[in-house]
Amino acid sequence: MKPAVSSPKKATPSNLQKIDRSLQAAGLTRSLRTSRSSLSRAPRFDRFLPEELSPKVPEPIPAANGAHVLQVDAWKKLPWLWHGFSTRKGGLSRAYCAEGAPGELNLGLTAEDARDAVVQNRRLLAEAVSSDPSTPLITLRQFHSGLALIAQRADAGRARPMRADGLMTAQSGILLAIQTADCIPVLVADRKLKVVAAFHAGWRGTVKRIVERGIGAMRLQYGSNPKDLIAAIGPGIGACCYAVGEEVLSEFESQFTYARELFREVYDADPVRQKYPMLFLTQRAPGHSPIGPQLHLDLIEANRRQLLSAGLTAKNISPVGGCTSCRPDLYFSHRAAHGRAGRMMSVIGVRPL
Repeated sequence: MKPAVSSPKKATPSNLQKIDRSLQAAGLTRSLRTSRSSLSRAPRFDRFLPEELSPKVPEPIPAANGAHVLQVDAWKKLPWLWHGFSTRKGGLSRAYCAEGAPGELNLGLTAEDARDAVVQNRRLLAEAVSSDPSTPLITLRQFHSGLALIAQRADAGRARPMRADGLMTAQSGILLAIQTADCIPVLVADRKLKVVAAFHAGWRGTVKRIVERGIGAMRLQYGSNPKDLIAAIGPGIGACCYAVGEEVLSEFESQFTYARELFREVYDADPVRQKYPMLFLTQRAPGHSPIGPQLHLDLIEANRRQLLSAGLTAKNISPVGGCTSCRPDLYFSHRAAHGRAGRMMSVIGVRPL
């Protein structure tokens, strides 16, 4: 005789309650779904051409020493505030420019450039912003984190800079400096307390909320009221050029309810494809061809959202500079240069009065 096969026990309400209690003790919850889920579909986003998303890029005004630096017009009215976003124009570096071209303002101690040229360039930037080439620049070893630290004048003399992605200070006479070549620099100033901060926000730092956490640190350390804060989002790679993978979308969706509003599908604007589209047709089924839209991330908007979430008002947030990848003549861009690029600096400080 065949052995009797016991049928699976039907879950009773009392048994389900025991299961729920066990799951809750482990910090879990039981899915309440009662019907079979439908097939998952790939997410769809608004579609654009790159030129439709490319932000306007202002032309910087050269300082007296030749360095080209961007500034926020409204911030120039604050006599106690120093600030500026560097470009690649107006320096002494020869590492990244064509033969016979003018020197460039590389501010990063990169392997390709001469250290003496970078040191001189940093003095040019300090002079362009503060009128004094000897004004100390406080830099960081940036590592795409959510960490922001307090800076003091003594930090300018460190053999190795502090490791973080944000700086803040109430001390006058120093410039906080963030280095970028596509990542987003964000400068913040407290108009009442005269406290300043600078943040480095690549996509990883943005997911870790470096700007939002940095504003929280300003509130904790100095008592800053977000309504008194002004912010400037400097030159960085725009949604027009910043193609990313699905894993980046997943990271953002794990942190932000508005994540999908930060992504776009962008079509290739290659003029050859536009003129001869038949050359690029394939026999693959729709959705399986390598030709098609790419997923692009708007990092500038992502960091504007964090400033708003931290309590700043929209009118006190100023985007400055546009897309670094669109203008390799004006900015250093890691992507546009395929990894061989100098660095810009975004600086902010409290002027001694």
